[in-house]
Amino acid sequence: MSKRDIEPSHLETLDRDLGRVSSLELATAYVAKPLVAPALAFIFIILVGIIAATTMSALNNALIIVIAAVLGAYMALNIGANDVANNMGPAVGANALTMAGAIAIAVVFESAGAIIAGGDVVSTIAKGIIAPATMQSADVFIWAMMAALLSAALWVNLATWVGAPVSTTHSVVGGVMGAGIAAAGFSAVNWGTMSKIAASWVISPVLGGVIAAAFLWFIKTRIIYQDDKISAAKKWVPVLVGIMAGAFASYLALKGLKKIIKIDLQTAMTVGLFFGLMVWAVTKPIIAKQSVGMENRNKSLKKLFNIPLIVSAALLSFAHGANDVANAVGPLAAIFQASSSGEYTTSISIPLWVMIIGAAGISFGLFLFGPKLINVVGNQITKLNQMRAYCVALSAAITVIVASWLGLPVSSTHIAVGAVFGVGFFREWDTAKRMRSAKLFEVELPRLAKGERKRRKLVRRSHFMSIIAAWIITVPCAAVISGIIFLAISFAAG
Repeated sequence: MSKRDIEPSHLETLDRDLGRVSSLELATAYVAKPLVAPALAFIFIILVGIIAATTMSALNNALIIVIAAVLGAYMALNIGANDVANNMGPAVGANALTMAGAIAIAVVFESAGAIIAGGDVVSTIAKGIIAPATMQSADVFIWAMMAALLSAALWVNLATWVGAPVSTTHSVVGGVMGAGIAAAGFSAVNWGTMSKIAASWVISPVLGGVIAAAFLWFIKTRIIYQDDKISAAKKWVPVLVGIMAGAFASYLALKGLKKIIKIDLQTAMTVGLFFGLMVWAVTKPIIAKQSVGMENRNKSLKKLFNIPLIVSAALLSFAHGANDVANAVGPLAAIFQASSSGEYTTSISIPLWVMIIGAAGISFGLFLFGPKLINVVGNQITKLNQMRAYCVALSAAITVIVASWLGLPVSSTHIAVGAVFGVGFFREWDTAKRMRSAKLFEVELPRLAKGERKRRKLVRRSHFMSIIAAWIITVPCAAVISGIIFLAISFAAG
């Protein structure tokens, strides 16, 4: 090395070049970062296709089964990205769980729910929406199921991209309906079932919101607004935790354990009552011990709800995995049965490999894309703390039980998001009520401009309107997309 090689001008040139290379590296990484998750999702879908092709090569119509497996994997990814936010969003928004912790818990319990308690028998065509007898042949049935699966996946993917939590069940229902109409006309659709599903658009969020608001009112009046908050908490928090335990025991008995054992509503309520009383008895001394030395303020009370909130999120994930995995694998199982045996008019037994695709897809979709919708549900609709999130989680379980008792169809997505809205709107009402009371006592309050009053609304109206709009158009949009896809497949098949 000569002396000229280490002159300052040479070193400055080297530093400039290294700086340019580093800047280019950072820019490339920044641009490529949004593509990592879609790339990994694509790899997962390809792997599912390869595994299906390897294991199903000896069966009839192996190519159709492989394509269906790929579509099922795609749908499962979208369920994980969109639907799971309903379970984890409140806990994350309340800071009871970190985003990483929420994803880890959800992955474990969603997979466990899907594999252990996922429904082993599904009605022939997704929830009895269309009659199998109206299909001209097994091929037409297969095309209809493929169209339904792809349209539902595309719609949920679009909803996730725009940040709208939608019902995956309604998406599948819309897809099946659209394909059925395209294949066999309007007479193929069970319009009685469809009217019940349409009713759930209103019933689910309203019922979820009312129940969540009712529990928040109870917490505020019995605990938060009391002079001695700690004594009130020692009395009522064990009761609230017991109610949550009982509700979730009944919820899991009704919805989450259908594969293992069939339980009627009365038995489920009895199980819930037993567990509720047991948890109340166990929780009472624990809460009394935790409250020793606590300051008499709201911030101290929030800590008492952390563990119940985490447990509720895990149980909701288990029940969701057990129930909603059928949205991904139900049409896939129908296609598999029709392709391998030619039978498409009887009940469908879901093979284990199909359940594994659903469970893995939901978990992977949650891991890759879940944070976006979790953040929307937990933080962007309204501000949640531990107590408000507790009301949301409890409402989800109780609403399902009430709906089962009344025989009403409900959507878990609509319930959870409706509960978040209910909590936010109740807080707005309660705040306005207290301000009116302050005026009666001649307390001088600052006058706010119209724009500032609008800004201070506790529920973000933009999210409210966009989510409601997405709910309303989910079934018809999925139906239209499915019908178009079915016609395209029929045309291509000749």
